[in-house]
Amino acid sequence: MSEDKKPDQIVFNEDTQRYDAALKPYATNVGAPSIQVTDNSTWKNRNINKANKQIKAKYLELKAEYERMMTALEHNNLVYNSRYNFEPLVGETYHLYRDKQQQPFLSIIAPSDCHFDFIGSFELDSEFVWKKVDD
Repeated sequence: MSEDKKPDQIVFNEDTQRYDAALKPYATNVGAPSIQVTDNSTWKNRNINKANKQIKAKYLELKAEYERMMTALEHNNLVYNSRYNFEPLVGETYHLYRDKQQQPFLSIIAPSDCHFDFIGSFELDSEFVWKKVDD
C-alpha cells in the first residue's frame, strides 16, 4: 500500500488534509446504525391536501373581492360619467336614471316620485366614491 493511500475504514479529507469522521452528517463505519428513510408520504399527502384547500379558499376570497371591486368601479364610473347640474353632498343618496336618448343622469328625485327609467340609487361616501344602495 502506498504512503498516501489510507485504508477504506479511515475517513480522511484530501482537500483539508484532516481526519473528519466526526464532522460528517452520516455514519462513517461499518458498525454504525444504518440510515433508515422514514415513510412520510401519508404526512405529505395529508398536508398537501390541506395546503391546496387553504390556497384555493384564499384564491376564491380574492376573486370575490376582485369582482366586488370591479363592480364598484363600474358603478363609480357610471355615476361620474352621468349628467347632473348640482354638486353632490357626501353621505346623501341620489338616484340614477336614463333619459329618452338612453343617457344616464343623476337626480335627487326618488323613483317612487317619478316615472323615469330607473338604473339605481347611489350614495357618495367620504372618499368621494359612489356606492350602490341596495334597493
